[in-house]
Amino acid sequence: MTERTIGIDYIARVEGEGALKVRIQNNHVEDVQLKIFEPPRFFEAFLRGRSYLEAPDITARICGICPVAYQMSSVHAMERALGMKVGGQIRELRRLLYCGEWIESHPLHIFLLHAPDFLGYPDAIHMAKDYPDAVKLGLALKKVGNSLMTLLGGREIHPINVRVGGFYRAPTVNELKAFRPQLVEAMKLAETTVHFTADLDFPNIEEDYEFVSLRHEREYPLCDGDLVSSKGIKVPQDRWDDVFEEVQAPYANALQSVRKGGGTSYLVGPLARYALNRDHLSPRADQLAREVGLENVVRNPYRSVVVRAVETVYAIEEALRIIDQYERPDPSWVEPPPVTKSVTGGAVSEAPRGILYHRYRIGPGGLIEDAKIVAPTSQNQKRIEDDVRHLVERSLALDDPALTNACERAIRNHDPCISCATHFLKLDIERR
Repeated sequence: MTERTIGIDYIARVEGEGALKVRIQNNHVEDVQLKIFEPPRFFEAFLRGRSYLEAPDITARICGICPVAYQMSSVHAMERALGMKVGGQIRELRRLLYCGEWIESHPLHIFLLHAPDFLGYPDAIHMAKDYPDAVKLGLALKKVGNSLMTLLGGREIHPINVRVGGFYRAPTVNELKAFRPQLVEAMKLAETTVHFTADLDFPNIEEDYEFVSLRHEREYPLCDGDLVSSKGIKVPQDRWDDVFEEVQAPYANALQSVRKGGGTSYLVGPLARYALNRDHLSPRADQLAREVGLENVVRNPYRSVVVRAVETVYAIEEALRIIDQYERPDPSWVEPPPVTKSVTGGAVSEAPRGILYHRYRIGPGGLIEDAKIVAPTSQNQKRIEDDVRHLVERSLALDDPALTNACERAIRNHDPCISCATHFLKLDIERR
């Protein structure tokens, strides 16, 4: 019987801090624990007793990279609770704002957090010495996404122009047309990104994921559609609680989401969206996916970086479509009705990392009585543990430094945001 222990203070190039413990005995993986030890931030508790109109501004503070996702899930949940219908150009502007978030978030992950793994560097700073053009490309794309978020949201971090019913101010036609050239240039960069990622060296691995995402009848999902899975789920998005549940892992400050009735893991994010909505990609995104040989369903978690690049192309193409047909709405929001009784609403939107679920109960007078927020990373947490378990089972012959590095890479495939999940990484591998 042998015993080995490996400790790492944190895993680099993820958002937040946590720990991973892998226990191996007699060449058998006995346990994998993704420990999220960042303290809970209690946003759900902060929301209770506040006006439902404050929710978009409060929830935007949960994440500096994906604030739009939190705002959109929030306002959609409120509108469902109040029986509001928001469509037309306001809906299109929401998709446009969401496109800005995808354009800034995906390249950040691709070039600054993930590419160093494939190219053999500890971080993007070291990588930039040999691949300066790649890092500059990623930063240039991220800048365009941030600028689009500023144009629609008032600022790039924690936008302030979003409200229940729409926007405080809608951009003019000329403002959006003036922004169009930036998106045209960004498209060239995004196309280069697809080919850059497709040329990376990927381990030959496939996982049997249950993919979960939104699916809309006509469009690649951002905010609207039913909640579907590759293993038979199809429910309205406000019925998330009917098919999933949160469980408390004793070793983590984040709840894990699992399938109800079986406790099994599932996967959200780019691979899931792509697998369940491949037929709704925009023309150029579809063409590029074919050019680089992406299958209709991608089960290799390392190739998620290519799917992120294709989704970036989609976001730019969708943004151009919206701008080209835009007419300024007047007024720029739908006035909410008075709240005369207790009402409940839930909604899902597609953050870059996957589905984000919000559910609120609003009391008479409009004060929030209860709030539930389920981040993408907490939904992927158990699936990440499964991926790490399978990796270690395949890699027991590796020495401790190599196995540690392999575990970190497997986790970064999912672009986890540990901070968002707490309502990364110290690594401790124990061999006996």
